[in-house]
Parts: sequence; C-alpha cells; structure tokens
Amino acid sequence: MGVTTFKQEYSSSVAPSRMFQALIIDSRTLIPKLLPQFVKEVNLIQGNGEAGSIEQVNFSEAGPFKYLKHRIDELDKENLVCKYTLIEGDPLGDKLESVAYEVRFEATDDGGCLCKMSSNYNTMGEYQVTEEEVKEGRESTIGIYKVVESYLKENPNVYA
Repeated sequence: MGVTTFKQEYSSSVAPSRMFQALIIDSRTLIPKLLPQFVKEVNLIQGNGEAGSIEQVNFSEAGPFKYLKHRIDELDKENLVCKYTLIEGDPLGDKLESVAYEVRFEATDDGGCLCKMSSNYNTMGEYQVTEEEVKEGRESTIGIYKVVESYLKENPNVYA
C-alpha cells in the first residue's frame, strides 16, 4: 500500500468557529440543504456524531457517485480540528483503500479563518495518486466551502 498526501488551504472572512460548526458539526443537515443538486442526504449510521461514528453521504442521481461512507476519527471542538477517513463508496474506485482527511480551522488577524486541509490517499498495491486525479475532488471541496461561507455571510446570526 502506498500513501500520497495532498494539502490545500482556503481563506475565509468568516470566523473559524462558525465555519467549523457549519462544515463539520452541522454538515449532515446544512450541506443537503445548501447543495441539494449534489447531496441528497447525509445519515449517521453508527455512533452519535463524535469520534468513532460513521456517516453515509448519498449523492443526487445527477452526480457520478452514488454514496460514500466516512468514519470520524477525531473531533476536537475546542481546537476546531476534525480527522475523518473515507472508508467505503464509489470515490474509492478500485485503486484506493481509503482516504484520511484532516481539516483545521485557524483564526486570522482580520477576524476570519484559514482552513487547512490534508488528504492522505492510501492506495492498493504500488499505485500512485497524481495531482490531476484529485483536482476535481479538491475543487468540489473548495466549492462547498464557498457556498457555506456565502450562506454564513448572508446569515450573520447563524452559529454566532
């Protein structure tokens, strides 16, 4: 098994605690509400939403994937850090065993935040993931962040 790591950052004018609450804690309800054309529903299928829980994301029929499952490995609400692992579903295909993610929200001097994301792609055999292969997924992630950021700007009292 090989491991390939990619990192990316997203800068937002929204406070880190609000972005964390929206994107991590309340994502099961908020993401399908804001992006119903892509995400049909997010269900907690094991646990209570804390570390060890498993969530299943069911995508809309229009997308290339049916579903995915991820396990929450660590949820640090005080330091605004979440670690989770994609353990099952269409995005893994036949070349990936799992993808481990770490998302960290850090305050910036202007009252906003810097979201730091790290993805470790655990491959089957000697397969190596390339930047081009993960480009679409990374762009989708940033797209979700932008939609959530816009929603929070339009609704300043939400998670305030």
